[in-house]
Amino acid sequence: MLILIWFHFGSIKQAMPTLTLKNIPAHLHAKLKQSAEKNRRSLNSEILTRLEREVSAPKVDRAKLASDLKAFTDRLPHVDHRIGDRYKRKGLK
Repeated sequence: MLILIWFHFGSIKQAMPTLTLKNIPAHLHAKLKQSAEKNRRSLNSEILTRLEREVSAPKVDRAKLASDLKAFTDRLPHVDHRIGDRYKRKGLK
């Protein structure tokens, strides 16, 4: 359903939907309120910012990311850490 609001001088603006949250745990409300104050936002703006960030964040395929990382590390040359350890011990004397 489309709701239009008429403004002075005949301009029109589409009304934004409203969302009501119920039964918010007290600790969550306190964290959101504290975060809003820290970011100098209203509680409503803080919640909208977090929702927008979550919804617009790209979804990460963790299995693909892990296999890409494994393939990358497999291509790296082998490092013998004993050589570095030997130099570390010499420097501590």
